[in-house]
Amino acid sequence: MSNDINILIVYYSRDGHVHAMAEHLARGVELETHCYARLRTVPPWGSPTDAIPESGPVYVEKSDLRECAGLALGSPTRFGNMAAALKAFLDSTSDIWLSGELADKPAAVFTSSTSMHGGQESTLLSMMLPLIHHGMVMVGIPYTQPGLLNTTAGGTPYGASHVAADNGNVSMTATEKELCIALGKRLAGIAKKLHVE
Repeated sequence: MSNDINILIVYYSRDGHVHAMAEHLARGVELETHCYARLRTVPPWGSPTDAIPESGPVYVEKSDLRECAGLALGSPTRFGNMAAALKAFLDSTSDIWLSGELADKPAAVFTSSTSMHGGQESTLLSMMLPLIHHGMVMVGIPYTQPGLLNTTAGGTPYGASHVAADNGNVSMTATEKELCIALGKRLAGIAKKLHVE
């Protein structure tokens, strides 16, 4: 794996929906030869950043950002915006911004909401803004993906999305999974093209 490049998938997930999306993006990343996914999460808002999660991926560190060839960010929608926990992590990356270590690397975003019109697209756009300030190259989902035209649940050209419903117990549809995988594969493929040792 020494010649392989890593695609960092950083997310915050309270009820498990964004976590499930992250795993499907990781599957897509690893469909691309010589690429592997590094899953990381962020601590809940107000928790110590040096804590260890009880289960699942470990908390992201700035070194993860420095070492990645591409980045995917995921968050549930919070009033049409990313969750505070993810924003707090991004707000701590000004040293990486100053050094330009993420510049020219590709990035993608993904989200889950409880309703169809729960602010998915504005949440995706809110996650793009700090990545653009970091100089990253945004990667969306093109309409060459048939699922994007046919979805009756989540899925946008800005990034992958999932509608979890009011009670939060709706599993991802086959199309939502397909679009997550497609976004992960596309991100990894572009990262390979842009990556320079």
